[in-house]
Amino acid sequence: MRIVAMIMAGGEGTRLSVLSEKRAKPSVPFAGKFRIIDFTLSNCVNSGIFDVAVLTQYRPHSLNEHIGIGKPWDLDRARGGVRLLQPYQGRRDESWYRGTADAIYQNLNYIQERRADLVLILSGDHIYKMNYNDIIKTHLQKRADLTVAVMEVPIEETDRFGIMTTDEHDRIIEFTEKPKARDKGNLASMGIYVFNADILIRRLSEGGPEKPRIDFGKDVIPAMVAEDRVFAHRFKGYWVDVGTIQSYWETSMQLLDPSLDFDLFDPNWLIRTRSEERPPAKIGPQAKVTQSIICNGCTIRGTVIHSVLSPGVYVSPGAIVRDSVVMNDTWIGPGAVLDRVIVDKKVVVGAGARLGFGDDLTVPNRKQPDKLNSGVTVVGKSAHIPAGITIGRNVVINADRDAEDFPAGDVPSGETI
Repeated sequence: MRIVAMIMAGGEGTRLSVLSEKRAKPSVPFAGKFRIIDFTLSNCVNSGIFDVAVLTQYRPHSLNEHIGIGKPWDLDRARGGVRLLQPYQGRRDESWYRGTADAIYQNLNYIQERRADLVLILSGDHIYKMNYNDIIKTHLQKRADLTVAVMEVPIEETDRFGIMTTDEHDRIIEFTEKPKARDKGNLASMGIYVFNADILIRRLSEGGPEKPRIDFGKDVIPAMVAEDRVFAHRFKGYWVDVGTIQSYWETSMQLLDPSLDFDLFDPNWLIRTRSEERPPAKIGPQAKVTQSIICNGCTIRGTVIHSVLSPGVYVSPGAIVRDSVVMNDTWIGPGAVLDRVIVDKKVVVGAGARLGFGDDLTVPNRKQPDKLNSGVTVVGKSAHIPAGITIGRNVVINADRDAEDFPAGDVPSGETI
């Protein structure tokens, strides 16, 4: 049986603010040395699926460079392997992908060339470990045309997901996309689908220009529930969408909890990534490190408390990093303090600067109140923070900012530079 995996990795990820300003959401660094898409790619190879296509669109350079020919995931193969598929202008209606289903529709020729029997459609921006053979087994046992991976979510969060209603055999009898009412249950779609290839090709092709099937959740699945055999596969493991600043920060902090049921160190389910050669982490004589992830190439001469540090971070003497995520090759000057901050790559934090200062976590960012409202301050890639400055909560420092971009005084909570 031929199985082709199609990973949707073209998302702009606007809710991640400046973290996705220069890269697609799936290529945002996560858990120190990884990128978000590493978890889906690793799930594929750990499940024995080596015919993988990654559908890119928004700012794909970083993602393309990271995946390359797929060698870190054993996907550099003559037969199968990984392919990066980007939208293109063609003789017909090919253009930018308008939605998840449209992205697959524009690449149906890839599926047909592979002579696929089953198509596994995945999202490239979720954090989880899953053996896809389990959902494929459910699909075959139920003789389904489409199987949707689902999990129970808190009832107050159902308006963020597609919600399924099933019968006693787990056949989906109703699908509601992001319901405003909370009377549809709490069985949420994970954005993981197994299709019979012939059914997928037929259903995507029959929409026509008058009723194009652009999105799986809004167009394809509701139509198939009425016409085809659509079943749910229940997943009970750890799964999270890190699509917002708050969820990204919370999930990063959860990784530091030893009781979390999500093991990055499981030798039987390795999470693979493209790694640079770096020296081991170095901890200085005055350094203090508590409950943190410290990656290779880091030099710690200050204090790091409950934080995640990517490769190459330098923490100077007297500096304090607390409840923060600091990405690759950031330099933190002497006496600087970071509290509840997400710092992108190659940032310079001047001596004595204080980021994430103040007790009031509830003053939202003026320009992005829906994205930064819980006290997390975010610093964009390659920004230079002036020495001695104090920056409050829910502040956004955009990428490439220099000292002259900052005001003469301190930056109060909720501001954007």
